Amino acid sequence: MTPQEMEARIVRYGELRPCKTAFIDAHTPGSNRKENFTIIGGGVSESPDQHVHIRETPGFNIGAAGQPPGCRNSLHSHRTAEVFFVLKGRWRFFWGRWGTAGEVFAQEGDIINIPTGIFRAFENVGTDYGMIMAVLGGNDAGGGVIWAPQVITDAKDYGLILGNNGKLYDTKRGQSLPEGVVPMPLLTDEQLKAYPEPTTADVIPNHIARYLDLMALSDHQPAKVIGAKGKLRDRPGFEVEFLSRGSIPDTPYKLNRHEILMPMRGYWRLTWGNGTTVLNPGDTAAIPPALEHSLAPAVTGEASLYRIMNTDDPAGATGRLL
Repeated sequence: MTPQEMEARIVRYGELRPCKTAFIDAHTPGSNRKENFTIIGGGVSESPDQHVHIRETPGFNIGAAGQPPGCRNSLHSHRTAEVFFVLKGRWRFFWGRWGTAGEVFAQEGDIINIPTGIFRAFENVGTDYGMIMAVLGGNDAGGGVIWAPQVITDAKDYGLILGNNGKLYDTKRGQSLPEGVVPMPLLTDEQLKAYPEPTTADVIPNHIARYLDLMALSDHQPAKVIGAKGKLRDRPGFEVEFLSRGSIPDTPYKLNRHEILMPMRGYWRLTWGNGTTVLNPGDTAAIPPALEHSLAPAVTGEASLYRIMNTDDPAGATGRLL
């Protein structure tokens, strides 16, 4: 693989292209300043304006959300995994039909595997622009977003209508639903009964891992974060590991599956047959199966990295309440 071919498989943090109209709450006050990014795969964006950096998926999607202080993402649900780690800032994750069932605060480096089938939302409660990185299960990320009914109702007041084709239409820009497309129906009271309301005590032990704990666990080997043997024992169609300076020897290795490298802290030197490059915090590198390569911190100081690998587990069986 040439350096140019490898660089095409790396999405640099400084080159991320945001979309400010990705979802139905894009005009709703409190949510209208967020930026969404699709890094690997098309994700679940509802907007044709969304830029996709790498279209080929390894069995899951990688995305990100950037938000200024006080900005939130509205209550929604997914059919497959939604795993976040905090790259920058301090975030509040909350859930339930009205967002009042439970909450957890996450700091930089913390990772949370939000249970499937519940309404969830998140907001930047820090003092600066924040960034969370996301892994979405499945090649098609579960076929879209399921919104709490009030999100759709509120959005209509600000000109946005979601069609039953999963696409957004902005009436303030003169757009209207095409022939044969009707507004996305609201979930009925009976359908809403299928969405559980777990408490904070239900979620924290089995669905969130703290950065400092992972640093300690990764002292001599990669810390298994999500997977059959992970700290968060789930099988969502991918595994997540956490690497620090002492986790991995500076010797070549290769895997028989896809490997996504996402640095959290420090700078990491990626070396393969005829090339080398440095990965920075916020970068995303897609390493293809069977490529021999090595990975090591490039400078002294704190270094940490999340590694995501595909598995044969069904993507829809994730995030269940344990």
